[in-house]
Amino acid sequence: MALPLPRLADTLPDYERYNLSDQLRRASCSVLLNIAEGYGRYHYLDRLRFMYIARGSLAETKSAFIIAEKIGFCTTEQLAWVSQIEAQIEKGLNGYCRFIRSQQQGGEEYGKHYIREPVTKE
Repeated sequence: MALPLPRLADTLPDYERYNLSDQLRRASCSVLLNIAEGYGRYHYLDRLRFMYIARGSLAETKSAFIIAEKIGFCTTEQLAWVSQIEAQIEKGLNGYCRFIRSQQQGGEEYGKHYIREPVTKE
């Protein structure tokens, strides 16, 4: 999904540069960054939380492509291709979430609840 993104974002008119283009770039980056951050977490509930956020960003990215197609900034073929890629990524994410839940890494040591980040007083 990262391949057509810069091409589409670069073809948007100037008045969309800080709206749809920016949102499209941020949402697609968020998918990858949340997967990476979740992978780096030890407790399975932390990992799941970041995978769910990545899945939401994936849906947001596809929605941005749908909007771009509706207003004439990308073709129906491009949207179909993005939809196909999005479905593959979502299937992989859902499978990874099932795997994480089945492993429950960190559940014995830390319990079955989310680990809260320490609150710092400023």
